Amino acid sequence: MDCLFCKIVAGEIPSTKIYEDEYVYAFADIDPQAPFHAIVIPKEHICCADKIDETNSFLIAKVFEAIAKISKQENLEKGYRVVNNCGEQGGQTVGHIHFHLLARRNLAWPPG
Repeated sequence: MDCLFCKIVAGEIPSTKIYEDEYVYAFADIDPQAPFHAIVIPKEHICCADKIDETNSFLIAKVFEAIAKISKQENLEKGYRVVNNCGEQGGQTVGHIHFHLLARRNLAWPPG
């Protein structure tokens, strides 16, 4: 499989690790859109939100459990935003489900 995020999890491509456990890996975004911008992914490949099902949905729960831990670890007590893009028109640029964790600035709504 030629997946950028799978290669990051495997250590084939360097990243700045923010968090890791058995199921989840989080790393600093290389093009941050906020003072704190992490990418949080399940280690197992799931292409996108459309492919979440009863066999892998527990991994998405693990991602959100990790996000709660990261928010404490990184002192994001003033708030944060979690974003998932699905598909080309949704703005997904890497075919491995991922969640952007943005914080440390006021985030406008709706986003641009």
